[in-house]
Amino acid sequence: MRCFDHDGATVQDFDFSRMPVALDLQKGLAMTFAKRTAPGGAVTRMEGFRYSFRAVRLFADYLSGLAAPPTTMAELVDDHIDGFRDHRRATTTSAHREVSELKVVLRNSNELTAMMVAKVCQITLRKSNASKKASYSRDEFTQIARVARSDLRAAATRIRKNRELLRQYRAGKMAGRDRRLELLEFVEEHTDVPRYTRPAHKGTYAPKTWVRDSGFGSVAEVVGWLHLTCTELAAAAILMGIMTGQNRSVILNLTTAHHRTDGHVDGRKSIAILDTYKPRRGARAYMNLALAEIPDWITLPSTSSSPTARDELHTPFGLYALLLDLTSHSRQITDTDRLLVGYHANGTTRGIRALASNEPFRMWSARHKIQPDASAANARGYLSVTLDLIRLTYVSLHQKPVAHTETTLVKDYLSRDRGNLGQYRQVVAAALAEEVDKARSRSVMETLSRDEIAQSDACALAAKHGIEPTVVKRMLAGELDTVMNSCIDNDNSPFGAPGQPCRASFMKCLECPCARALPHHLPVQALVFERLQARKADMTPLAWAQRFARAHTQLADLLSRHDAAAVAQARADATPQQHAMVDRFINREMDIR
Repeated sequence: MRCFDHDGATVQDFDFSRMPVALDLQKGLAMTFAKRTAPGGAVTRMEGFRYSFRAVRLFADYLSGLAAPPTTMAELVDDHIDGFRDHRRATTTSAHREVSELKVVLRNSNELTAMMVAKVCQITLRKSNASKKASYSRDEFTQIARVARSDLRAAATRIRKNRELLRQYRAGKMAGRDRRLELLEFVEEHTDVPRYTRPAHKGTYAPKTWVRDSGFGSVAEVVGWLHLTCTELAAAAILMGIMTGQNRSVILNLTTAHHRTDGHVDGRKSIAILDTYKPRRGARAYMNLALAEIPDWITLPSTSSSPTARDELHTPFGLYALLLDLTSHSRQITDTDRLLVGYHANGTTRGIRALASNEPFRMWSARHKIQPDASAANARGYLSVTLDLIRLTYVSLHQKPVAHTETTLVKDYLSRDRGNLGQYRQVVAAALAEEVDKARSRSVMETLSRDEIAQSDACALAAKHGIEPTVVKRMLAGELDTVMNSCIDNDNSPFGAPGQPCRASFMKCLECPCARALPHHLPVQALVFERLQARKADMTPLAWAQRFARAHTQLADLLSRHDAAAVAQARADATPQQHAMVDRFINREMDIR
């Protein structure tokens, strides 16, 4: 079966005839795979095609080892799925994802029994500790960035130097015969070294003797005179992830097509806008990525006040501009607009191609052997650097979502990160304590009880609370209501200029001397308190502490003036209009922008 990437740039054949199962089962699995990968479906990238095929192939391998393997799709039963799950859990940590993908593929079959259809539609539960990941520490993150920048600076120096040598050689400015310059020109024209025309071992064509014995290095090193190597491409991808926090697929599929919002004007901060595509986002699959000439301060050396020209690799735009230059000849050879293109000595084909597999990242990690913190020592003895952990570390350190929602950030990233948990808890606790102290240091708004309002003497009530009688009448009539209270002096707010209408958020009313809480405000106050409490599940703990902890504490103190039964009854009596108003308020739709 032949599959094309969504942009038509990549094509691959997937052979189901080699799966060790009966012919009818091969055909059934092939049909489900065809529907899963059909145009208009959720899977549109070659990486997704390969993963779906891998899940099906692993399932077929498992079935072939059974005492009585099924021969058709109709013979598949629940135990086959459960057995495959247990088999993969014993050998890999990605069993949950493999089984989930297999179920999604099998859902496309119309030959399954009703029991099997129900099985493949069930959600695959994770083991409680199987999905925990440890992000890099801040020191490890900085060290990874430093090594990646060092690799790219060395590559830039090498390639630019050799380009200049080649230019001078072709211009006739280099006297005498120089085999190195001859080899450099050959590499520029053929992206390879001179080889014998007769095949040697296993059908390969060996480099000529003078190339092999010249001391110029391996073929990859020689071709690397003018091209980035696969490990240098990995370094570039790692550094792009460190400075943007983008997903692995987005980084690997970056292209050279971009728009310069600065108009190439000197003195202005350079910004390149790129189009990115991530099919898993659904309707938001196409998004823009802004690469700005703004330093990544987390990994910037503490001894430097600002990056110099040598340190252009401290900005996403600087990295992008450098890669545009260093990969220009590689892109010309392969006729592609992919950004991360360079020489690969291994893999399916030797030569210039785009970065796609995980092997260059494993090679880069093994080459540099970056030492982990003492508490993070692993079996290898060095850090295994992956784009997934780079992204997890980025969102953990920056505490902000990147091309996903804040809910996804909390549930799918921070809740599974065990790398900086202790340090993060200390930061959250400090922020929470600071906001609570601020709330307690400010007076909570004054309240008027039902008994006070019930008295007939409005003048006495006004005198008791220091309010004009006319204002009291308007307040009791509801004419001065905001969201959670009444405002007795909108033109003299402590949060604005005297004589000017208050423009502060209604949340500020909780600590404003102009605010008065009446009994009919209790339902809204209870709803706001409930909504703030619920927001904890959809925000990072630090963001919640900084944004809502003070108001939450002030509301708790305000509600504590009523007994629990009264608060519960008020919440139950809230009208649909009050619920809608509170939703708008919490979503900041009432703020003046």
